Amino acid sequence: MIFPAKYARYVFSTVMSLYMVTIMTCVITIVNTGYEGNFIARWWQAFYIAWPIAFVLILIGAPRLQSFAARLIKKPTSAANK
Repeated sequence: MIFPAKYARYVFSTVMSLYMVTIMTCVITIVNTGYEGNFIARWWQAFYIAWPIAFVLILIGAPRLQSFAARLIKKPTSAANK
């Protein structure tokens, strides 16, 4: 693998934020301003602003949100396992 395990939080936050921000800023830019003209420049401006914010929010919030989501999931009963 490329990164040591101690960097797992940072790698996850980077990958997740890049994935999420790329799609969201692309869709929102198209919806708000259309695809014509200088779309790439407008998209890049939105991406450039949104990515660091998303990275920090995921880095800080992901562990708590994963824990919260796990509490929302019903644990299987022993009868369901058979």
